[in-house]
Amino acid sequence: MKHNNKTLFFLLSFLMILGACEKKDLVTLNPDAKPVVSLSTTDLVLDENTPDAEALVVTWTNPDYGFQAAPSYTLMMDLATGDFSNAQKFPVGGELKKVFTHSELNSKLLALGVDPDTPTEIKFMVEAKLSQQVKIYSDPVNMTVTAYSSYLDLSTEWGIVGSATPGGWGSPDMPDLPMYKTSDPNILVAYVGLQTGEIKFRLNNDWSVNYGDNGLDGTLEQDGANIPVTEGTYKITVNIVDLTYTIEPYSWGIVGSATPNGWNGPDIQFYYNPYNDNWVAAATLVDGQIKFRLNNDWGTNYGDTGADGTLEPGGDNIDVTAGHYIITMDLNDMTYTIEPADLWGIVGSATPNGWNGPDTKFIPKFGPEEGKFYIYKIQLTDGEVKIRQNDDWTVNYGDDGNDGTLEQNGANISVSAGKYYIELDFTASPPTIKFVQWP
Repeated sequence: MKHNNKTLFFLLSFLMILGACEKKDLVTLNPDAKPVVSLSTTDLVLDENTPDAEALVVTWTNPDYGFQAAPSYTLMMDLATGDFSNAQKFPVGGELKKVFTHSELNSKLLALGVDPDTPTEIKFMVEAKLSQQVKIYSDPVNMTVTAYSSYLDLSTEWGIVGSATPGGWGSPDMPDLPMYKTSDPNILVAYVGLQTGEIKFRLNNDWSVNYGDNGLDGTLEQDGANIPVTEGTYKITVNIVDLTYTIEPYSWGIVGSATPNGWNGPDIQFYYNPYNDNWVAAATLVDGQIKFRLNNDWGTNYGDTGADGTLEPGGDNIDVTAGHYIITMDLNDMTYTIEPADLWGIVGSATPNGWNGPDTKFIPKFGPEEGKFYIYKIQLTDGEVKIRQNDDWTVNYGDDGNDGTLEQNGANISVSAGKYYIELDFTASPPTIKFVQWP
């Protein structure tokens, strides 16, 4: 009997020690933990003459969460009347501040729908993500800011439709390819990538007013014949008074030892930005040199003699260092910029470079569509894809519900073989993705 008592004593002692260890390891979230946001100013007038100057610094505290935490912070900005469901979001990882230049903050405000030249009350809030299930939010902090108008409106009611375009002969998911105003009010222009097929021109995405070319002689007729085209990137001009048009090969690109394909190309392609009447490329470069050229050919090429940000025909190679960049080229004043940026890309077994990348990069939209990104044309195979930033898995998105909404570290997205237009929308909450398969 004495032996049994001794055994029972040791068993109870062991259970007490085990319970004490488990209690010691128990993690408890501090219920009062919450970031506190501060602003460098609460009344700000943005200045278009100093686009790269510091305008606003938003900082926040890293509170005691009750355990050793590694939070991932996201700064959110919304109108004072909003509920942050359509906020502009700025993921910053473990950083405790976000610095805005005049141009960056202005573009984000315009994307929110702020009226230029009008004092507007906005608010900031910080999300601290501790895990997939645990997110803590700061109290919102308000300020008054006055934005400026930073973009042009070259839009028209005319567009290009057809089997050679992503939207085919008319799709609710993809409007006609847009045509833009030029310095001549009678002449419209479009910069488009087409596949082999046919096109027509029409008004307001509708067949009531449409034009084709009966004789394929460069003149347009109401309800005329479809116009055949072959795969390529083109500049299409239409005189809406004389009813004449031209289609010519046209693409600007970056070539050089710093680019993935070296000096022989194919070049990293530029895309037209109608809100600034300039050209934009998203590029991941290595240490080396680049130049700008037309139609993947050396017949027309530009470098920078003097390294002063201006382009000269046949000018010197431009030195660059490794990094992720948004590159702009303005043919109006022959200037360019190379700015470090976080680039979104698509990666996966269905993409040209598989799961290891490099990723196919998205091009940012501008003006009222700031916060949206697109890939105009990509050939996918049967497989899976995800969205990630800077060719790295630190920030990546998938789609857990296969419903077109994105979640950080979400599930792989299944796709079928085909040619696609893909659009990301980070102005939506949660962000969304849209795949439009070319016909």
